[in-house]
Amino acid sequence: MADQSSFDLFSEEQKYIKGTPHRIIFQNNDNAYTVMQVKIEETNEQVEEKEIVVIGFFPMIHLHEAYHFRGKIKVHPKYGKQYEVDQYRKLLPQSKAGMVQYLSGDLFPGIGEKTAENIMDTLGEDAISKILDDPACLDDVSKLTEEKAKLLYEILIEHQGLEKIMIALSDYGFGPQLSMKIYQAYGHLTLDMIRDNPYQLVQDIEGIGFQRADELGKALGMSGNHPDRIQAGCLFWLNERALDDGNVFMPYDELIKQAQKLLSTPNEPVTDTDVAREIDVLEEDGKLVLEDKDVYLPSLYFAEKGIVTSIKKITEQTAFRDEFSETEFLTALGELEERLEMQYAPSQKEAIKQAIESPVMLLTGGPGTGKTTVIKGIVDVYAELHGVSLNTKDYDEDNPFPVLLVAPTGRAAKRMSESTGLPAVTIHRLLGWKGGSGYDHDDENPIKGRLLIIDEMSMVDIWLANQLFKSLPPDIQVVIVGDEDQLPSVGPGQILRDFLHSEMMPTVRLNDIYRQSEGSSIIDLAHAIKGGGLPDDLLQPKDDRRFFGCHQNQIVDAICQVCKNAHQKGFSPKDIQVLAPMYRGSAGIEAINTALQALFNPPSEQKRELTFGDKLYRIGDKVLQLVNNPDQQVFNGDIGEIVAIFTAKETTDKEETVVVSFDGIEVSYLKRDLTQITLAYCCSIHKSQGSEFPIVVLPVVKGYHRMLRRNLIYTAVTRSKEYLILCGDQRAFEYAVDRSDVDRRHSKLAGKLKERLGSASESIPFPEGEEIVTEIPAAEDEPYKTF
Repeated sequence: MADQSSFDLFSEEQKYIKGTPHRIIFQNNDNAYTVMQVKIEETNEQVEEKEIVVIGFFPMIHLHEAYHFRGKIKVHPKYGKQYEVDQYRKLLPQSKAGMVQYLSGDLFPGIGEKTAENIMDTLGEDAISKILDDPACLDDVSKLTEEKAKLLYEILIEHQGLEKIMIALSDYGFGPQLSMKIYQAYGHLTLDMIRDNPYQLVQDIEGIGFQRADELGKALGMSGNHPDRIQAGCLFWLNERALDDGNVFMPYDELIKQAQKLLSTPNEPVTDTDVAREIDVLEEDGKLVLEDKDVYLPSLYFAEKGIVTSIKKITEQTAFRDEFSETEFLTALGELEERLEMQYAPSQKEAIKQAIESPVMLLTGGPGTGKTTVIKGIVDVYAELHGVSLNTKDYDEDNPFPVLLVAPTGRAAKRMSESTGLPAVTIHRLLGWKGGSGYDHDDENPIKGRLLIIDEMSMVDIWLANQLFKSLPPDIQVVIVGDEDQLPSVGPGQILRDFLHSEMMPTVRLNDIYRQSEGSSIIDLAHAIKGGGLPDDLLQPKDDRRFFGCHQNQIVDAICQVCKNAHQKGFSPKDIQVLAPMYRGSAGIEAINTALQALFNPPSEQKRELTFGDKLYRIGDKVLQLVNNPDQQVFNGDIGEIVAIFTAKETTDKEETVVVSFDGIEVSYLKRDLTQITLAYCCSIHKSQGSEFPIVVLPVVKGYHRMLRRNLIYTAVTRSKEYLILCGDQRAFEYAVDRSDVDRRHSKLAGKLKERLGSASESIPFPEGEEIVTEIPAAEDEPYKTF
């Protein structure tokens, strides 16, 4: 029959199994991955058994019906022989009588035996192929109502059409898992969508980049200056510049130039006129926004615009302003100083006063300059002046706690909570992030609070900043805290830098260092780096800092020796954090993690293990969360420990499972979800932002040269609380510190704030030449002197 022979991929010369599924062992409803028991009826594989476990992606399987599977035999170390399916189809009856019985069966309600016979008589033995290709052919079948014809077509599309789509996608070079993702996105319209515009896959399907879609487009005749190809190339390049480089927009001329470079081939050049034409089309369709010869993706344009609107609304509101005399302020501050047994310096007092008096205020400074001390002062003085209790037990859901402390990451929020003694949460949690379904809070449902303090603002990208500021009530006061010299956000934008450069909000910059009694050479080093230099004593041993010179091929051994010595001194793997800028290579994060796992958590008969891809996880391993998971309240950058590993037989999901504890919050990961975590003995400097560690080990070698820059090294150094171990090449450090201009991003936020908010608000100066000293007691015991 034509229905069967049309599946060319299923020739009898290829390896196959024909059989009947009789038991579903496991099925994932999200991606249709299925494990099932199949009775073998016919095969040319080397299989002696009468049954076999079949695995693959099957969104629709009917038990006790015959299927043709094509794939390969694999032997699982635990589950034995399995048949991994690449393609499959349901076997249809081969005779007219069988087809009549099939069409009049339970699968097609309302189609009786007589109607089924009419269909076969009218359309012939290849009826199903004809219906799938053109449902209008059913108009020729007598006594078949329009309603029944529609139902018949929809059911055939749902069953036979899916198989046809999966086979066609395989023809286009897509594997089963990616094919399933495509089908789940477009359904029965999949092939039409791909043939109309294969480049849409880049926007809609994770895992498909422009090059892959371009190969498909060329196979379908969309090469050269085809409009869809040029439009997709422009959108792809802009998206890459936003996600990879952090740019909010790109200059029009650069987009033209780079799109030509991306799209042109020696035989089929793409002209600037071609690209300009399609940019105009994209703008008309609302897929791009042009502003003064600059080009935005719409989400970035409206986020930038939205932040300006929100800040203007906050700065203009007066509802919060309770008038306090200078005497009242100084009295409240003095009482706080007595309780803390310390005295705030003039610039700190000015910061607290500005925060109390301003609708929005910026506080910035490097390590050791007292930002945390000022935050606590702001909260306590605010509470005293406004008669607000800081006892969380005095509040409930109807009367929420009025002081909101937030940070971009869980670890930064935890630090904030520990330093203030008050609850602090991530920005995502404050806003009620629900993953792909958005946020609980926005401009129509604002959060409840009277004072909001946002720490580590340099880490916040433009999308999250827009969501946060538009979710604020009209009478809230906002204090924005951060270090402008740290790395910018992983996502697009440079929010803190733009806020500061706009000069539109009262700003206090803390430049003076609060020293311990014996000084901190780590803080001295950080401020030297910030100023563009390295101290003369970089190589000299200090009580809290060491530099070990070594070549790139010695880095892993040097790090292991340092960590081993620290471990012997009583420090746990949780206390010791290695930071590196790159994942690959002999001195990369992956190589370091493998070595440190063997050092800190070697194999043991008492510790279960699980292999996922090229990584091995073991109970006791230190791991890093790579994505936000609001349902489990763990977020990108959180560090935890594997506390349990369960076999498939021990879980209700029938899949191996890893349990990770994040400071007491236990999260379970099915094996297929282990892409969400990675080993964390060494992590990237970006991932360490918002965190502090007792010991930081920082390798820097010339092999990192593409990543080396001043704010990267500065950020890594400032993660260290007690001890900093540097290792590598001194010239690589010097090279990094000299590079200060490579992170500038295209953003208009500062300029738009100036334009919308009018004349500049006065920045608050800090007293020049003042040595600010606070009474921070020195540690009584310093067991770590050198490794």
